[in-house]
Amino acid sequence: MDGKIIRGIGGFYYVHTGNGVYACKARGIFRKENIRPLPGDLVQIEVLDEVAKEGSIERIRPRKNALIRPAVANVDQMLVIFAADRPKPNFNLLDRFLVTMERQQLNCALVFNKKDLATQERLWEITGHCAGSGYPLSFVSAQSGEGVEKLRSLLRGKTSAVAGPSGVGKSSLINLLQDQVRMDTGDISRKISRGRHTTRHTELLFVEEDTYILDTPGFSTIDISGMDKEELGDCFPEIRSRKDGCRFAGCSHLSEPDCRVAQALSDGEISRGRYENYRLFYEEIKGKKKY
Repeated sequence: MDGKIIRGIGGFYYVHTGNGVYACKARGIFRKENIRPLPGDLVQIEVLDEVAKEGSIERIRPRKNALIRPAVANVDQMLVIFAADRPKPNFNLLDRFLVTMERQQLNCALVFNKKDLATQERLWEITGHCAGSGYPLSFVSAQSGEGVEKLRSLLRGKTSAVAGPSGVGKSSLINLLQDQVRMDTGDISRKISRGRHTTRHTELLFVEEDTYILDTPGFSTIDISGMDKEELGDCFPEIRSRKDGCRFAGCSHLSEPDCRVAQALSDGEISRGRYENYRLFYEEIKGKKKY
């Protein structure tokens, strides 16, 4: 029987099939071959007990992609969710998320929750930072429901992973998008304006036919030092699409003459905030590679 792993807890993998969800153990051969089943994996199972809904994972089909953090396979798109306010969006962290996803060649969409708490000036600030990046941008409110149906249509027919820092309302949005599982939500600490880590494991939630969503633990920081500085430009779509217009092959887009990216910045075609983060990331990677 074919199915999709929706979560793994305590050595059991829960597989969603047309006949329900089966608690399965993975065959020992996977451990011998150092293959770890992941949420999102398409698998073939042998049913051991139909009444108890127990089975064994016999085969893991080839993955089109796999992430380490969050641990998930076969993702069609990543929803990067931040709050429009409370907490104020950290654009440096946002761009770190996007660089990480681009390096995995994942399609990304940007979702800013808590629109109802943000001033118009803050919404303009967010729009300005994201301008020219090419990422779909949505403003929603889990509190009022504004924008949730548009978000639902963005998910349809796909396996989407949700990522973002704690306290931005990821679990609240997921509760509105599906009714199979109620995700725990945590209060925001008034002192530090951060949420408690309410999601403790990666779980694939069934939304509707061929539509799944993954909630993942919140992150306070993302380390990008494992990549080469020469890779970085390709992880910014607005830089990647212009690099062939530079005079020099391998242009760093920092100080070289006749740089198409620098011209686009001067012409207002790309976000200065994102470009400044590119510069910061470049120097960060360059500095760590010295040691």
